[in-house]
Amino acid sequence: MISGVPNGHKKHANLNRPQLGSFGRHELAIMGTPCGNIKQLSSYLTTALNKVGSIGVVDADHQATEPDHAQSLNFTDKISFRRFDYLDQFNTFQVRPHFNHCALVLVNGNHFTAAAQILVVDPKKPLERKLDRITNAVLVVTMEPGVSIPDYLKPYTKDLPILSWDQQEAIADFIKKWLDHRKPKIKGLVLAGGKSVRMKMDKGSIQYHGITQRKYLYHQLKELGIAALISCRPNQVDEINEGLDMLPDTFHNLGPMGALLTAFRADPDSAYLAIACDLPYLSIDTIRYLIENRDTSKIATAFRSPNNEFPEPLITIWEPRSYSVLLNFLGQGYSCPRKVLINSDVHLLQAPDPKDLSNVNHPDEYQEALRLIND
Repeated sequence: MISGVPNGHKKHANLNRPQLGSFGRHELAIMGTPCGNIKQLSSYLTTALNKVGSIGVVDADHQATEPDHAQSLNFTDKISFRRFDYLDQFNTFQVRPHFNHCALVLVNGNHFTAAAQILVVDPKKPLERKLDRITNAVLVVTMEPGVSIPDYLKPYTKDLPILSWDQQEAIADFIKKWLDHRKPKIKGLVLAGGKSVRMKMDKGSIQYHGITQRKYLYHQLKELGIAALISCRPNQVDEINEGLDMLPDTFHNLGPMGALLTAFRADPDSAYLAIACDLPYLSIDTIRYLIENRDTSKIATAFRSPNNEFPEPLITIWEPRSYSVLLNFLGQGYSCPRKVLINSDVHLLQAPDPKDLSNVNHPDEYQEALRLIND
């Protein structure tokens, strides 16, 4: 035992870590052929896969010019694109945020490692010396049709699909299906932790539909096949005794931002459909519409407010990649989910019925909502 450290003591919090690769959540190293071929295939795939979202590419430049060593960081606006030039080496933790928005990162596997690999069987660049980089091969590509797999590769390629280099459209189709298979599942998050200062009573406990609003939303999500959680303050756990799955805040006094961060801390690889308790007109059809039109390549899918054209953050599907974005905004001193949506790459929808997005936050609005819903 280390002196001064109790037996069994953990120095760090036991956090659930997201499934990340060297660069992004979804990355594929192309390896086993000269860099020029990898560059050509990556260029084709970037165009062929443009509908799945932003594509990142990690490559090496064999003829790079030396930078100005007095500048550790240089930002250049090239008018049609922007460029950062770093003098210092990147480590994994520094590079990941730059690829967080990418639906897929294509990696030159001759120079870098990635979480999954496409293995190219090419006599010009045998993989025999790079077997330690093969950790999760998903596809084999042969330079010529019918080329046999070398014996040293067979343990890594068993039962994998095999395509030839000239079947690049089929390679793109395979990657689309691979990404679709990795689509994050949705969990529901009913936001019931507000203090309801303006309403002067707990908005989650109001009964517009014969049961409490939090329970009503919880069961609507269940009806859509989504596992739901009630987000609340820790001191509400004993007060809310309705047999519902609870998720008390671990990020305190941050409102809805804290609820979202708490959810991602618990499960950083799921998407969260967050719904506030102040939307009594919200129908299951509108929730279904949001789900059916979800865009997993963005950080979130939200409705545009019918009042001011801004995103509605509290009836929104937040994708796993939004976790680090939310933390980044918090680190800059902002705890407003709407500000995150306004300043990020999101998918915005028009609600089928704008009335569904009407907030009810005051006693007079509550009485009006009761009258309209029960008429």
